[in-house]
Amino acid sequence: MNAPIRPSLSVAIITLNEQDAIAACLQSVAWANQIVVIDSGSTDDTVAICRRMGASVESADWPGFGAQKNRAIARCTGDWVLSLDADERVSEELRREIEAAIASPAGNAGFRIPRLSSYCGKTIRHSGWWPDHVTRLFRNSSARFSDDPVHERLLVDGPVGTLKRPLLHESFVDLDEVLDKLNRYSAAGASRMHTSGRRGSLLSAIGHGIWTFVRTYFLQAGFLDGREGFMLAVSNAEGTYYRYLKLMLLNERKRP
Repeated sequence: MNAPIRPSLSVAIITLNEQDAIAACLQSVAWANQIVVIDSGSTDDTVAICRRMGASVESADWPGFGAQKNRAIARCTGDWVLSLDADERVSEELRREIEAAIASPAGNAGFRIPRLSSYCGKTIRHSGWWPDHVTRLFRNSSARFSDDPVHERLLVDGPVGTLKRPLLHESFVDLDEVLDKLNRYSAAGASRMHTSGRRGSLLSAIGHGIWTFVRTYFLQAGFLDGREGFMLAVSNAEGTYYRYLKLMLLNERKRP
């Protein structure tokens, strides 16, 4: 009796100057049938590392997170696709759960995975960061990412199940990375809000920033994450504050 054919899995990753993170990511999914990387102009050793570790690499311009991830999954040939960020890792336990899920999907077109993130070296289990379910595993041709330039969402055509083992996420390695992402993400968020017709003001920036800190540190129990929980609440508040300030300035530039 012939053994059943196991479904194939492709991994889709987008990169830009990720030489410090990408090797660990690729190593954690080396068992996959295919790894596709779309790089948007790295000037470090990211591309060389990816090719050396057996990934299929293509360079492209930067249209935004959603569109870039769609480019990556469009080049995947596996029966199933796992979309990862360069700072994410698949544990051996999650690997086994993924393999079991795609072998017997029970009618699901996709699966969401709890994500366990770290902030400046500390694993965060409160602050609104856990379990942080993200839908990343899906049957090929059954899903696509929204075209949002940041905070993109995976849109799945069919039922979505839930896995139990977490995806490991090294969200922010140090404060330099925190500040860099804070600047980039607040600018992208302000641009998206501006395009949709939202308005910003100094008062709204202050109010939203304060509310973000209160929600993260108190309502979402960030204080239980210790020193890093406070740091995270402050950086969340700063990101919100600057997003609304940048929106205010974008609105003012639009005026005659």
